[in-house]
Amino acid sequence: MDMEGNKRVFQRLSGGPSTASDSRHHPQQQQQQKVCFHWRAGKCTRHPCPFLHRELPAPAQPLSNGGAPKRFAEDSGSQFLRRGPKFTGGSNTWGRVHGSNAVAKKTEKLCNYWVQGNCTYGDKCRYLHSWSLGDCFDMLTQLEGHQKVVTGIAFPSGSGNLYTGSKDETLRVWDCQSGQCAGVINLGGEIGCMISEGPWVFVGLPNLVKAYNTQSNADLSLNGPVGQVYAMVVGNGLLFAGIQDGSILAWKFNAATNGFEPAASLSGHTLGVVSLVVGANRLYSGSMDNSIRVWNLETLQCMQILTDHTSVVMSVLCWDQFLLSCSLDKTIKVGLGCLR
Repeated sequence: MDMEGNKRVFQRLSGGPSTASDSRHHPQQQQQQKVCFHWRAGKCTRHPCPFLHRELPAPAQPLSNGGAPKRFAEDSGSQFLRRGPKFTGGSNTWGRVHGSNAVAKKTEKLCNYWVQGNCTYGDKCRYLHSWSLGDCFDMLTQLEGHQKVVTGIAFPSGSGNLYTGSKDETLRVWDCQSGQCAGVINLGGEIGCMISEGPWVFVGLPNLVKAYNTQSNADLSLNGPVGQVYAMVVGNGLLFAGIQDGSILAWKFNAATNGFEPAASLSGHTLGVVSLVVGANRLYSGSMDNSIRVWNLETLQCMQILTDHTSVVMSVLCWDQFLLSCSLDKTIKVGLGCLR
């Protein structure tokens, strides 16, 4: 067997000497000395790639009259355009991930292993480890002024102002163009919740609901609650408020007097009602008594009591035919049958 001939072939491919032991311990050495044609096209995505990301050195040329090799005398500019840049000083590492601090270029494809909870690449994985992608939102400004927890925010239709309520007992009005505070109303009690419906802003206070019309500047007080008003919602032409004593009060708007009149009081919860939602002609209420009650919006009668949670029901949501609820018991319950 012509071992010397094999050596010459291997030297021409690798640019270095070879031994029989090299071939025995590295059976894929011949394959790894090939240039990656994807890299030549500028679109290799394999990390690491088993092929070279550099051009192979040219075969050795005999010197003429002691001068430089003929290849060295070629025009470097035309060579760059024809074959791409040549790199010296070892293998090119462009397009590969080396070292503990390297971060792979991310694609927009979700990592299936991350979804299953067993991706071992961590931050070095080139696929997404996130359910969201994009940078559509940027921080514009921070509205500062409240001295305690902000408990409500509302943006009534037809208004250029934003309304915020806080446990510091104030309602603040913000100009949406300048971001500046346009007014402060001291309400004399902690604001437990706040919603808007059309031009109206409703503010839940201890023993009271305040109603402000941002178009007519009407300022109304809705009496009846006993204790803090924790939650409010509008449905079937009624304003509902969840109260600290476990009741749900309802008011109906009277266009003739341009005011709100008491319509009903829904009783059944034994502790404060902290969440309300309307859906599929039903009112759903979550309470500190760990239960959810389902009310018919037409008759205002309780239709069903759900007692699956073991702690306060903080929020309820009606989506299609499903009822979702979250609780301080660290669970989210999904119920079927919203439309029945």
